[in-house]
Amino acid sequence: MNWITNYVRPRINSIFSRREMPENLWQKCDECGTMLFHRELSDNLNVCTNCGHHMAISPRERFKAFFDGGVFSEISVPEPIADPLQFRDQKKYPDRMKAAQKATGEKEAMLVARGEIGRTPIVAAAQDFRFMAGSMGMYVGNAIVAAAEEAVKLKRPLILFSAAGGARMQEGILSLMQMPRTTVAVQMLKEAGLPYIVVLTHPTTGGVTASYAMLGDVQISEPNALICFAGPRVIEQTIREKLPEGFQRAEYLLDHGMLDRVTPRTELRDELITITRMLLGLPPAIRGDLPAPDAKAGGVDAPEDQAPAAKPEADAGKTDKPAKVPKSK
Repeated sequence: MNWITNYVRPRINSIFSRREMPENLWQKCDECGTMLFHRELSDNLNVCTNCGHHMAISPRERFKAFFDGGVFSEISVPEPIADPLQFRDQKKYPDRMKAAQKATGEKEAMLVARGEIGRTPIVAAAQDFRFMAGSMGMYVGNAIVAAAEEAVKLKRPLILFSAAGGARMQEGILSLMQMPRTTVAVQMLKEAGLPYIVVLTHPTTGGVTASYAMLGDVQISEPNALICFAGPRVIEQTIREKLPEGFQRAEYLLDHGMLDRVTPRTELRDELITITRMLLGLPPAIRGDLPAPDAKAGGVDAPEDQAPAAKPEADAGKTDKPAKVPKSK
C-alpha cells in the first residue's frame, strides 16, 4: 500500500478543490440580528421576514418590483459640470464620484424612469442613499426637473422616492440652489393639474426634506424612517434636553400631522396604484389584469412608451403655462 498515493494525494486534492461558500448568500438584519437568505430577502423587497425591519434597497431594484412586469424606460438627465469648485477634502471630489459609481454601479444618486403601475402610466424618480448618502447635487436637481418636465409633457403623475443625507457639500452653494429649482419643478406639476406623490424612505434629511420631499400632494413613508432637517443628536446637543421616544421617525410625524400614511414596502405598490388612480379620476385597477411583458425588465430594452398617456381629465383646470426652471451649468 502506497500511503502517498492512497492518503496524501487525496487529502491535498480535497483541500485545494474545496468549494468556497459565497459571502453574500446570507445577510444579517440590523434590527433583530436574524440571518436571512439572500433570495428570501430579495423576494421580500429587502424587508426582514422576522421583525419587518426595512433595509436599504437600490432604485433599480425598487423599480423592477414597482413597475408592471419590472418594465420601465430610463429618462435621460442633463449632465452638470463635473467638479465646479475643484473641491478636495481627504479625497478629490472626482475620486469620490468614481468610488461611488464603482460601489453602486450607477452614474449618480438619482434614477428617473417612466412606465406603468396597475396599467396606470406614471413617471418615477428614486434616490440611492448608497451613492454618497444620496446627497442632493446638481445632477439630482437636473433629474427632478427632467422628471417633472417629462410628467408634464406626457400628462402623467410623478412619484418620487426620497432618501438623502442632505445637500452635497462638495458642490457648495450650487447644491443649495437645487432647493428652489426643484420647488419650481414641483410647481410645474401643480399648474398642470398632475399629482405629485412623495414616498419618504430611511433616511430623508437636510435640504431634501426642506424642499421637494415635503411638497407632495400625498406624503407617504416607510415604517420607522428617519425624516428630519437636523438630526436628533444635533438637536439634543443644541437644546441640552432628551428628545421624546421615536422623535423624527415616520410614526411620530404621522401622529403629528406631517405625513398622510406609513405603509410597509411590501404593500406600497398597491397603495400607490389606488391613490394615483383616485387622483386621476380613474376606476380602481383590476387585480391580475396584467399581461406578461414583451420587453426585458430593467429599462434597457423597454420601448419608448408602452401605453397612451393618462386620460385628459387628469389635466383639467390647466390654464397657465409651466414655469420656466433655471438650468444648472
